[in-house]
Amino acid sequence: MIFEIFYFLILASSIVLVVMENRRPGIAIFWVMMLTLLPVVGLILYLIFGKDHRSLRVIKPDEMRQLSSLRDAANSTLERQEPDNDKYTKLVNMMRRANDAPLFDSNDVRIFTDFTPMFQSMLDDIEAAENYIHIQFYKIEDDEVGRQLSQLLIRKAQEGLDVRLMFDSFANLFVRGKYYDDMRRGGVRVQSFLKFIPSMMTRDINCRTHRKIVAIDGHIGYTGGMNIARRYRDGIKHGVWRDTHIRISGPAVAQLEVALLSDWRFCTKELSNDPKYFPPIHQPEGSSAVQIITSGPMDEWNTVMQGMIQVIAQSRKYLYLQTPYFIPTEPILLAIRNAALAGVDVRLMLPDSADRGAIMIYASESYFRDIMKAGVKIYLYHKGYLHAKTMVTDDDFVTIGSTNIDSRSMEQNFEVNAFIYDPKVAERQRDIFMDDMHECTIVDPAQWEHRPFSRRVVQSLSRLLTPLL
Repeated sequence: MIFEIFYFLILASSIVLVVMENRRPGIAIFWVMMLTLLPVVGLILYLIFGKDHRSLRVIKPDEMRQLSSLRDAANSTLERQEPDNDKYTKLVNMMRRANDAPLFDSNDVRIFTDFTPMFQSMLDDIEAAENYIHIQFYKIEDDEVGRQLSQLLIRKAQEGLDVRLMFDSFANLFVRGKYYDDMRRGGVRVQSFLKFIPSMMTRDINCRTHRKIVAIDGHIGYTGGMNIARRYRDGIKHGVWRDTHIRISGPAVAQLEVALLSDWRFCTKELSNDPKYFPPIHQPEGSSAVQIITSGPMDEWNTVMQGMIQVIAQSRKYLYLQTPYFIPTEPILLAIRNAALAGVDVRLMLPDSADRGAIMIYASESYFRDIMKAGVKIYLYHKGYLHAKTMVTDDDFVTIGSTNIDSRSMEQNFEVNAFIYDPKVAERQRDIFMDDMHECTIVDPAQWEHRPFSRRVVQSLSRLLTPLL
């Protein structure tokens, strides 16, 4: 009897907490129903997947101001207040206020769509490093690709450089401990992000870092969708692993460093606020204006999502999107439909297969009818697996990063995207999208209307589970 009363109090308290978090009604109702209909399972799932983390902070405000001051001092002569195209002035200002993300001009941006040249470029930059190498990836495999990186990092650490490597604990759960121990013994500072312990459930167990960041000597950086694994190089059974990554050289790298050092502070409690991590950049590297935008479950604003909504809303001619998962939040879904209804040429490219189970495909498909009715063209990539996360519009803006168009990326993961205001880079990404279209099959709206009833049921049921995906 005492146990039942105690359990009832916990259950009732959990339901009250769900309601008091003032989240979207659909999400709140989902968790209330789970807690009510499946008390034990629902409570466990809520503790793992459902908690709102906005009351927590990755880094203290005064510590963040210290890093921001170092960033600004290093690049004070190259920071720019407005983009050339005043179409994006409001977006730039919004990201600056919501994310403390200055717009930096004079960057050189190079797009990679194949892992091998990207990885070789990164290894070359690491080889040439003189002061420090800071790396963060969601996934690092203990295979010949991962070991090629680890061996080089060990050698650079033994040369006296400050070498750090951060990885997501859950994503690398089955990577041999020896892989990381060898690097630690070699002088590399290795840190897992929110260490995952299967026997323990904490309020942040579902918060994973999906970021991919490399910062070298304060002026060379990498970000995008690629992780470190052999499958990125060799592909998978049914084709290539198609992804997109960028190399940035210039002042915007300082913001990548801020993001990485903030995560390092979160995981280690160590604030790395030495000015050596933000060396002054006096000479322009290129002509691209770039903002580095981060988002996470402990941020006050969903900045990457809000930025994407703003871009979608002000697109005029075309909007081309690539994402491996399409389980959009309601604001993103509304913005995409509105753009298509307004006459913008909206094209969405997705993989025709799944890497996280068929339920992801079915959940994505549940949105097809609504967006196609609005005029969105859907392309399914069949040459292999499409893992790219890109958005390009009107030959003047492109964003490339780690953020998928799904609720997990928008609300649960720690993500990073580069917002690039440059016609040349945008046109390059547009051409890449057009080339990828040759490896796609377009979804015919008329045929889609006649898909089997059983598939519609599975799609709808899968969509109900999106808070858990």
